[in-house]
Amino acid sequence: MSLYHVLGAKQFNRLELEEIIRISEDMEEIEKNGGSNLYSNKVMTTLFFEPSTRTRLSFESAMCRLGGKIIGTENAAQFSSAIKGETIEDSIRVISNYCDVIVIRHTEIGAANRAADVATVPIINAGDGAGEHPTQALLDLYTIKKELGYVDGLSIAMVGDLTYGRTVHSLSYLLSYFNNIKIYYTAPENVQIPQYVKKFLEEKGVWYQEVDDLNSIASKIDVLYQTRIQKERFPTIEDYQLASGKYVVDKGLLDKLKSNSVILHPLPRAGEIEIEVDQDHRAGYFRQARNGLYVRMALLHKCFKS
Repeated sequence: MSLYHVLGAKQFNRLELEEIIRISEDMEEIEKNGGSNLYSNKVMTTLFFEPSTRTRLSFESAMCRLGGKIIGTENAAQFSSAIKGETIEDSIRVISNYCDVIVIRHTEIGAANRAADVATVPIINAGDGAGEHPTQALLDLYTIKKELGYVDGLSIAMVGDLTYGRTVHSLSYLLSYFNNIKIYYTAPENVQIPQYVKKFLEEKGVWYQEVDDLNSIASKIDVLYQTRIQKERFPTIEDYQLASGKYVVDKGLLDKLKSNSVILHPLPRAGEIEIEVDQDHRAGYFRQARNGLYVRMALLHKCFKS
């Protein structure tokens, strides 16, 4: 039986995405009814070489809700054999002996794929540097469907750090499998959407446009997907300062958005959504974070059933 890895958004097709949404809906009901002991004999390893709060804890909660057990470290860069010079491949070869699934976050693009090449258990990519974050994109997709009732015909603005924003990359890839999608990319000059993402969309025939003025498109969009300017990704503080603070969701922008639109953010935020926005019914980012639990329960279920 082949292993079911979750490595990147491009691995899915439309039918698989719809299946994950259905399973996530089932998992939401299971969680609301107190969870399950379905996987009481399973062990999950969380191997995080980069800081995480929501992703790590939601995966651990998901495993608990399914009755499973957890081992791992939240700082593998310091508290694993990596500090002694061990390769990812050797670490995964060993850790595969101790568990039934490995959730890995790493600073290097492609690290999860390298892990999957040698693993004897499923690998789930919880973020690889500035590359991808497929499980975040899947929960974003689930949230869009849940909040709006549809994905086909969606108009979305992705705002902020689009160069290093791996959640934006993965969500762009996932949306390419749906019909009549319009994507607006709005970013400071030094963190524009990468050429390789645009090339992928062009090959898939997905409409996109790069727009400087967020206010000019606010009334056209169903989803405002705001992202943090990631200080830790920039080569210099000067580069970060060039991008920081340019696009902020405030009350003035709220007045321009559709009444039935939704504001999403992968979190954490760092000033790009003002606190007063939280009270607006369109502020969906904390509901979005909760949806991560259900989607990650669904992904674990698929890994164990493969």
